[in-house]
Amino acid sequence: MYNVVDLFAGGGGFGLGFAKAGFRIRVAVDVDRDAARTYSANHSKTVVMQEDVRLVSYRDLLKYSNTVDVVIGSPPCEPFTAANPERMEEPADRLYVDPAGQLTLEFIRLVGEIGPRVFVMENVAALAEEPLKTYIRREFKRVGYDEVYFNVLHAEDYGVPSRRRRVFISNIEIKPPKTGGVTVRQALHGLPPPDSAYPPNHDTVTISIKKQERIAKMRPGEALMRFRGAGGFYENYIRLVWDDVAPTVMGSRRFIHPEEHRLLTVREQARLMGYPDDYVFLGSKDSQFNQVGESVPPPLAYAIAVEVRKYLEGRG
Repeated sequence: MYNVVDLFAGGGGFGLGFAKAGFRIRVAVDVDRDAARTYSANHSKTVVMQEDVRLVSYRDLLKYSNTVDVVIGSPPCEPFTAANPERMEEPADRLYVDPAGQLTLEFIRLVGEIGPRVFVMENVAALAEEPLKTYIRREFKRVGYDEVYFNVLHAEDYGVPSRRRRVFISNIEIKPPKTGGVTVRQALHGLPPPDSAYPPNHDTVTISIKKQERIAKMRPGEALMRFRGAGGFYENYIRLVWDDVAPTVMGSRRFIHPEEHRLLTVREQARLMGYPDDYVFLGSKDSQFNQVGESVPPPLAYAIAVEVRKYLEGRG
């Protein structure tokens, strides 16, 4: 069984996909208390460190795993995403000046110190664009990895019921075979009404009476709100369409049920990301939504993990 270190691990979606593919997640690191608690609750065999990655040494990680075959992780995407209206104008500043952007360099530092056979770093696809692509490639070369691939994948091609375009930067080419789409109808099928005893995280999301009245008039595909990001306008409070995949799930984005005049629960949004119903999210409701929306969808993570395993076994 191959050993994995999971950095910027969040609530554990990336790790779940690798665990399902037969990897052993030896240690996970995240600074957020709720995310660390969620990871620990769902990955009982993983040592979870609630710590700032900037303060973590490879020696801290190797205490729990003498050998590390794979390092995975999702450094913060806010410095790079066009949805962030505060994004720095100069691409170099997003990576080298923005404190959150510098965390990508911390991931690279630890990869260099650990020296895994494979690393996979997830982020928004903007990191696959120039000049950031050249900067990232240069930084990985500096720590000993001459081959760097920018694998841009769409989650909806791998059984995830929501759109999500992300880059997975790795020292190997990752091209999983596509498995087809899943609609909102298929994803939400079989769920009991909110506030039922099971599954967890399926509690009603309260909204104001004014919002409730406006939602009641909305048709499928319409959005209650629009906000400006660095790359244009983005929508929020979107009424879903039954026989389509959902828009991109984000930590701050809320969806309206296709028929009922209410917001989706955390569990329903987790289903739109491909999480199983027994995966429990801890913390406040906003924190739970963040953990779901900021994660790597487990079915996509699994598809990537299978390709990594093939490579490690000499079949890639």
